[in-house]
Amino acid sequence: MRTEGARTADRSMIESLRALLTKDFAWLWAGQAISQIGDGVSKVALVWFVYSLTGSALQSTLIGVLETLPPLLLGPFAGVFLDRLPKRESMILIDVVRAILLTLIPLLHVAGMLNLMWLYAIVFGNAVFGMAFGPALNAAIPLIVEPGQLTRGNAIMQSTLTIGQLLGPAASGLLIAVIGPQNVLYVNAAAFAASAVCKIPLRLHERHHDLKEATSVSTIAGDLRQGIRFIVRERPVLLLLMVSAGLFTLGTTGFVYLLPMIGERLLHIDSVRMGWLWSAISVGMLVATIWLAWKEQPALCKRFFVIAASAVTAGAAVWTFSMTHMFVAELLLMVPIGISSGLVTPLVAASVQEETPQDLLGRVFGVFNTGTMGLAMLGMTLFGWLADAFSPTVSLVGIASVAAATGVLTACFIRPCRRWSSSPKRSAGSAA
Repeated sequence: MRTEGARTADRSMIESLRALLTKDFAWLWAGQAISQIGDGVSKVALVWFVYSLTGSALQSTLIGVLETLPPLLLGPFAGVFLDRLPKRESMILIDVVRAILLTLIPLLHVAGMLNLMWLYAIVFGNAVFGMAFGPALNAAIPLIVEPGQLTRGNAIMQSTLTIGQLLGPAASGLLIAVIGPQNVLYVNAAAFAASAVCKIPLRLHERHHDLKEATSVSTIAGDLRQGIRFIVRERPVLLLLMVSAGLFTLGTTGFVYLLPMIGERLLHIDSVRMGWLWSAISVGMLVATIWLAWKEQPALCKRFFVIAASAVTAGAAVWTFSMTHMFVAELLLMVPIGISSGLVTPLVAASVQEETPQDLLGRVFGVFNTGTMGLAMLGMTLFGWLADAFSPTVSLVGIASVAAATGVLTACFIRPCRRWSSSPKRSAGSAA
């Protein structure tokens, strides 16, 4: 006989599927899934294209740095402006501009006008608009999903990222081999255009605010100060989470952007097999997503233990990766790396959402993104330099060491987390 718990899980899944059956949510989900697949295609193609032009691991990882700079520099300010703009039109405009920018890369290459500076400028511009899309999407979801379905709605929407990472890199590897890395970018441009079309039927019931209020220097500065003060003084446990997430990102981001160089110099594989390595990471993330969806959510301080275990696991996998040169073994090792990444991100995000009042979420997430993106950029640059100056193996050992150290440090955060969590929480207004 089926237990009451199993029947409850079935009912929960049915309720989640009902969220997809609403017309507006289905259009938004479809557009996001298409654009994420396109992103997965171009992520491999862009890095591969730069590496084929330069032969430099450091210059290849600069693509990741340029994609990280906009969230690092502008992330805390994006939500302030997007809160006062219509979300549907903002998302359509962002998709259209990104489609145009990506189309420019192969067009300029064919015309013989593309150099590294032009390429880097276009990638940076694309990242600026991409950075603004996330807050717009997050703000649009509550305008479509009922309040009681927001958790399920966000979970279903986040599944598009796994779909894109699972299908995009594998498709990219095949397309690179057939049409060349620069022409693969046409596919991503078409995906963004299709995503924009999917958002045309959306009906978002929102009220618009005065944009002038958001552009006041004193207002922006005051909002940012309030968010930082809240993290440091009101919820120091969030500062611990930021340190753990940032250090974890420092290592894993460098590993992902070094994969083309590692594949050529260490594994001697082609673009098709490289796509499979990227997809194996997404398989691991999918496993983590399914586990988190069915597992009862752990208490806040127990999440530090899960994050610590994930970081140590990722470090051990990367270290083993540096020691073996068999493709099948490397492919299998990518799965635990993906599982670790898939566990850390949702746990950190859920913790921030639980600990932060709704009126401070945008600012707190903005500060979080700035910190983690800064460390991601450092990791891409540092480990790219190590690979060029010494060897890919040295770089991989460095990444593994950072991940292991992150796990040990995060485990040390469990005790202060318990102490601070047991202390009375002040109201949101006290953070002002």
